[in-house]
Amino acid sequence: MSEAQSLLSLFEKPYPDVTTPRANEAIVFEMEERPAVSVRLGAGSTINLRKRPDADPSRLGTATVIPRGSAFSFFVRTHRQAAKDLCDAFMKTTGVQDLMEFAARVKNIVNESLFIYSLSFVILHKKELRNFRLPSLVEVFPQKFVPVEHLVKSQQEAVRRDKNEETQMVIEHGPDFSSTSIKPEHRVSYWREDYGLNIHHWHWHLVYPIEMNVNRDRKGEIFFYMHQQMITRYDMERLSVGLRRVEKLENWRIPIPDGYFSKLTVNNSGRAWGTRQDTTNMKDFRRNDIGLQQLDITELEVWRNRLMDAIHQGYMKNAKGDTIHLSDDVTTGKRGIDILGDAFEADSSLSPHFQFYGDLHNMAHVLISFSHDNDNAHKEEMGVMGDSATAMRDPVFYRLHKFVDDVFQAYKLTQRPYTLENLSMPGVVVNQVSVTSKKQVNKLTTGWSMREFEASRGIDFSSPKPVILRLTHLDSVPFNYHIEITNNEPRPTVVTVRIFLAPKHNGAGEEMPFMEQRVLWSEMDKFNHTLNPGKNQIVRASKDSSVTNPNDFTFRDLNARPMTSTEASEFDFCGCGWPQHLLLPRGKPEGMTFQLFFMITDFEKDKVEQARGARSCANAVSFCGVLDAKFPDSRPMGFPFDRRPPPSLLDASVLTAADYARLGNIMMQDITITFLGDKLVK
Repeated sequence: MSEAQSLLSLFEKPYPDVTTPRANEAIVFEMEERPAVSVRLGAGSTINLRKRPDADPSRLGTATVIPRGSAFSFFVRTHRQAAKDLCDAFMKTTGVQDLMEFAARVKNIVNESLFIYSLSFVILHKKELRNFRLPSLVEVFPQKFVPVEHLVKSQQEAVRRDKNEETQMVIEHGPDFSSTSIKPEHRVSYWREDYGLNIHHWHWHLVYPIEMNVNRDRKGEIFFYMHQQMITRYDMERLSVGLRRVEKLENWRIPIPDGYFSKLTVNNSGRAWGTRQDTTNMKDFRRNDIGLQQLDITELEVWRNRLMDAIHQGYMKNAKGDTIHLSDDVTTGKRGIDILGDAFEADSSLSPHFQFYGDLHNMAHVLISFSHDNDNAHKEEMGVMGDSATAMRDPVFYRLHKFVDDVFQAYKLTQRPYTLENLSMPGVVVNQVSVTSKKQVNKLTTGWSMREFEASRGIDFSSPKPVILRLTHLDSVPFNYHIEITNNEPRPTVVTVRIFLAPKHNGAGEEMPFMEQRVLWSEMDKFNHTLNPGKNQIVRASKDSSVTNPNDFTFRDLNARPMTSTEASEFDFCGCGWPQHLLLPRGKPEGMTFQLFFMITDFEKDKVEQARGARSCANAVSFCGVLDAKFPDSRPMGFPFDRRPPPSLLDASVLTAADYARLGNIMMQDITITFLGDKLVK
């Protein structure tokens, strides 16, 4: 077995003892100081783990304070410190073999979710390991994606079966997921509980962690933009199934209308996530079992007011009392949206004044996740809002982040509108745009599809055959963009092509004015292209989108391509990104009208000077940036919809985004998205 495969095997079966055979019984770890508790397999590899003083619990800082089998939450500051201590210990190892041996030594003494998070973090951020790819979180923690009743039945069936039985077991889940259609909110359960969506959220927070000594370029701004795009896409799903757009959770003194019952368990032993009944009130935090001090809702309100005051005053204050101006019109230093994002997400190492502006985003997650048992009177586990891998399943996640987005939008509306010069590109004219899919023009289709995973990689079913998890999910038929552009310049010109999608009509069936539609534009793609003089034809495939990650590698995928510690690859970082199968909103069975917005801008104005040797990544740049490099677009994220339209256009009675097409470098196109249900053929 290669070093890479041995390290990869530590992601399998997080809860059983490290000496449990792994990689389909091809790898066995044995402890040097005690008799082997596993047998040497004839065709397998046995890895003897020597004693390591650095793996002593007393040398791991706070990494061992989170009980095994309990939930791990990166929103909880003490849990973040535990993760930092374990990651720091992992980072001190030298080489793959050293990391593998050390990680195997500590696996049995730290929280299982903390272990997987920390090992994943180090693989992403330790330079000599960045060629490694991470396995799908679905196969590592099936219980975070599939109701416990399915898993329990499968385990019982595995025990009952004859060991020589040839057929493998299959667990099917979806598209009804965890709820019925009785409540209107459940119409979008298929989207909230999508495996790819929740993996993306977990992976994004792995790439952009707080308080982990990771200061990525424009980190605060991308926190705003990526979550803003989540709300945009959720609103499009809601409109597709006849629901109103999500309403923000701003008043924390009134009941939360929608409850949530995930049907999931925190671990393999069946410890359930906390549930929230309908009309549950948020409550002051009074628990002392997770290392947090008491926290009143009043503190959240104070932090919110201070952030809003800073937005409308146009500045923040640091701990020394110095003024930090908030403006996106800067050529040096941080943009105002970046500063605001660092304060709101509450990275204590980056916030201008952590003690003053507080920990609003993280503690809002915590208070909601413990609203069912705020004082530990019932000894209940936190709710799914406490884990970045499960939070997006809960309807309240979107209500909270709609509030978060409205705070950022309040800031954006204080910024000067773009000028015609900002928006135009003289010499370039967009002549025609369209999308094609299966020979149909401007007609796209979505429907149900299925993806298979091996649940037996994460849970020991005592089965000689793999236990397959078959998940139903929304998907779309691939399509191509077609753009005809005339370059009137006498020489080749490099441009940036920006493509956005938005619903044309609101919930009342009315065509939306610009300011209503402004926050519903979803970025679909952004790429560079060289225009030759004269007419140019551009064809761009949907699979090449700059926001999506088409690869979610299973253990089988990774084992089929063994990797060495020196192999050049970028798959690790490319694991971040919006799921490819959710690139399009659902649409309606009768068809739903959307608008595509195409904008061409000057790459000379867009480009960012990068340090020599900066790594790039082919996908998901718009949501995940570039590892160890600057964000590769000098424009504000969401440009041109992140601000009000130019007054000069408003004076000309420009009331909809379509009026932007008066500029030669912009064009819009109406398209129809039809939901086919089970009839989807890719």
